[in-house]
Amino acid sequence: MKAVFTVAAEPDAEALERGRLLFAGPCGFVKGVVAMDGLPPADRVEVCFAGRSNVGKSSLINALTGRKALARASNTPGRTQEINFFALGPDPQTARYLVDLPGYGFAEAPKPVVEKWQALLRAYLAGRPTLRRAFVLIDARHGIKPPDEDIMGLLDRSAVTFQALLTKADKIAASALAATIEAVNAGLTKHPAAFPEIVVTSSETGAGLPTLRAIVAGV
Repeated sequence: MKAVFTVAAEPDAEALERGRLLFAGPCGFVKGVVAMDGLPPADRVEVCFAGRSNVGKSSLINALTGRKALARASNTPGRTQEINFFALGPDPQTARYLVDLPGYGFAEAPKPVVEKWQALLRAYLAGRPTLRRAFVLIDARHGIKPPDEDIMGLLDRSAVTFQALLTKADKIAASALAATIEAVNAGLTKHPAAFPEIVVTSSETGAGLPTLRAIVAGV
């Protein structure tokens, strides 16, 4: 029986408060990683963020953490080829790594660079024991594109649960947003690793961010 995909409901007050407290604590850059032997110790739960170039990933991470320049966007798609780790929260029991994966779907990067990044990504997704969830960012104006299908297929094969986040929801009319949500929900049904709730977000208005914070705190 196929899962029924829906928009995530607002969490209860307790879950929202856990999320608020986690993200109100310290959050800082740890390191950028270009090879598996450079990964920080797997000593806490981590979640990663993946998305096509220019999907608004850096803006979302900055808005989520309340830091204007924590994640830095490159003006040239495909230039950033590091996996960036950010440490969130002081308590070892609740601390998280937020992991920013390089943007994919870039045409400008040389083929050897793309292949090296893909190999690192596959190794990270398949071999990181503390990775609990991947968030796949999808532009609400465009829906699922072939590069998104590629990354979701990789997550399926790696048995990593992923959750779709629609970005830039403020840039689209309500009727068009509803159509995108319906199309994304339908597209996710063929992916066994997909979590059956999507989160609709806007870095500009803050829509969906309290829900996302609660999800990260609760994984």
